[in-house]
Amino acid sequence: MSRSLKKGPYIDQRLMEKVNKQKADDGPIKTWSRACTIAPEMIGYTFAVHNGKDFVPVRITEEMVGHKLGEFSPTTKFSRHGGKMQREIEKKT
Repeated sequence: MSRSLKKGPYIDQRLMEKVNKQKADDGPIKTWSRACTIAPEMIGYTFAVHNGKDFVPVRITEEMVGHKLGEFSPTTKFSRHGGKMQREIEKKT
């Protein structure tokens, strides 16, 4: 659910300060702020977004503007669907 239009998008101020201080090719910017909305000023930067266990590198492109940083850093890892049929399929390969 998006925020109210009168409030505007949530952008972490400390994160924007880091973006303004750093050049685009200086390396990733570490952040725990998964709820931060991606702004046009962030294009070209690489963010290391924390997923609860480790940091996932996310390179920002134009198509990502308006989305949240956490959308590009999954917190769960899909292993596979189990069951008898899955084991039979794996034996064939």
